[in-house]
Amino acid sequence: MTPSPTAGGPAPRRPIRPLPDTLVSQIAAGEVVERPASVVKELLENALDAGASRIELRIEEGGMRRISVSDDGGGIPAGELALALTRHATSKIGSLEELERVGTLGFRGEALASIASVARVRITSRTADAPHASVRDSAASEAVPAAGTTGTTVEVFDLYSATPARRKFLKTPGTEAAHCIEALRRVALAHPGVAFSAWVDGRRVEDFGAGAWQERALGGLGEDYARAHRAIDTGPPTLGVSGLLGLPTVSRARADRQFFYVNGRFVRDRVLMHAVRQAYADVLHGDRHAAYVLFLRIDPALVDVNVHPAKIEVRFRDSQAVHRAVFHAVRDALRASAAEHPSLAPGQEAGAHFARPLPVPEHSQQMQRSLAIGQPSLSYLSGFDGFSGTSTVSHPGRETAAPAPGAVAASMAFLAPDQLRPPAPEGLRAAGDAAAAQSAAQSANPGAAPLGYAIGQLHGIYILAQNAQGLVLVDMHAAHERVVYEKLKAAFDAHSVPVQSLLVPATFRADPLDVRLVEDEPEALATLGLELSVLSPTAIAVRGVPALLATGDPAALARSVLAGLRESGVEHALASHRDALLATMACHSAVRANRRLTTEEMNALLREMERTAGADQCNHGRPTWVQVGLQELDRWFLRGR
Repeated sequence: MTPSPTAGGPAPRRPIRPLPDTLVSQIAAGEVVERPASVVKELLENALDAGASRIELRIEEGGMRRISVSDDGGGIPAGELALALTRHATSKIGSLEELERVGTLGFRGEALASIASVARVRITSRTADAPHASVRDSAASEAVPAAGTTGTTVEVFDLYSATPARRKFLKTPGTEAAHCIEALRRVALAHPGVAFSAWVDGRRVEDFGAGAWQERALGGLGEDYARAHRAIDTGPPTLGVSGLLGLPTVSRARADRQFFYVNGRFVRDRVLMHAVRQAYADVLHGDRHAAYVLFLRIDPALVDVNVHPAKIEVRFRDSQAVHRAVFHAVRDALRASAAEHPSLAPGQEAGAHFARPLPVPEHSQQMQRSLAIGQPSLSYLSGFDGFSGTSTVSHPGRETAAPAPGAVAASMAFLAPDQLRPPAPEGLRAAGDAAAAQSAAQSANPGAAPLGYAIGQLHGIYILAQNAQGLVLVDMHAAHERVVYEKLKAAFDAHSVPVQSLLVPATFRADPLDVRLVEDEPEALATLGLELSVLSPTAIAVRGVPALLATGDPAALARSVLAGLRESGVEHALASHRDALLATMACHSAVRANRRLTTEEMNALLREMERTAGADQCNHGRPTWVQVGLQELDRWFLRGR
């Protein structure tokens, strides 16, 4: 009796021999045809390579019974239909040089052969100069005449019928159908000039008409991003980035709205995804995920797409250059200041501009919708005592009475009485004093600045300002926190964080680990602008803080920084968690709720926001300001009806 390998004996030697072609194709199919959606992807890419302008997908029983992709492309000559089902037969490349500069989505000549090895395939095709169409079935020996228009229809029947064990790994028909439709969306997003339609079990589920790429991209991101995105288009044709970025204010719990394309090919690449994630790091916190549709243009000779049979992975010759290009393109777009937002023309809605619409977060949209259906809830205006004066302002098409800026400011109900008002932050107070002389003239011309000019403060939390478009609401703590954070970063990068010595050192009780950290890492603390000294085994004195944070609580600031350094280690924290440390420091000095600011100080903050990169979001990804247009205000009060 021959011992078996499992019984501990040696395996019997088998001779080396070539595998049958059918088995070779079935092995290859394991990588190419992972599930029905893989078939859909391959057939759609073939249709695009054929120059199609309209593509139709039909699937039955999740694609396991039938998948059909029809196009109006150039078609396949009758004499080449047999080759189309042969492994490593293709019209897309013919030499190593062409392989190294692939410009088509398909090129390996494996997809149809792999599909035909695990299912029955039928191809019906007709070229423009052919008198009729021809059909070739993978179960037949030759092509035969058939009826059909110019283009190609590929039908796949009974997927995995030749390898029934693979069917056990598939999900329900509904789940597999959803994956097929998602595969179509991914392809459609990169080819807006082509019309796509999809049918599932005889029911139409998708219809992408040919049109502008922005509209197609927004269709992929979803309606939540219709008014919360930015468009980018930077760099030369040999290494450029374009697409739509979802604003951090509308982030997601899952990374299911992230589409990245390299020369029109959907990919999942670690270099690209890491670059985008780093670019969002400053404005997206925690475990939230950004949404985006991005297209990388790159010289085909600088990217290798022949990495995996599924062609979803790529390899760059200079991955660092690609990382830098993507990172800077995305970061610069997200950090564009409020001053770079285009003014809206009279009569236009905020979402009418694809380039840079004014951010309107979901909670604001819900409030507007509730008002539109006649359920007003004006509790957020409870800070108004009434208006004591009016002035005439220009509104497209008519003259309307509006409260004079000074009257509004005088009539606001501030929560903090004058005698309890804490001092304003030094930066805002100095800037406010410098701006006091021109405040009145500026307020009379709200269109002179993107964020307009302050007309009051609401509940000690929000700044109300008017600009050319209408009303601007600013979260003063979030906005000031961002301004201070960006200044801290700039100073830290320049190795010149100015230090403000304290006349009276602030002391606090500390545990032995904090005391040891102060003793061992004075240089690291000095890099952050902190001067700390040990008073006793249980006490630390704060003798100097960054000048930008001089108005904050020195002891609380020192505690937070020490906690961050202890948690991550000094070297690692300064290298990898630098921004988080600086964000924590900025938060300690930002203006707090119930702090009354003068009109000049509020205007100074607005001007700082306009000059600060990334000022549209705070360090935690929340919006710092919201625009409410005059048309929206008119709808709330039913004006013009």
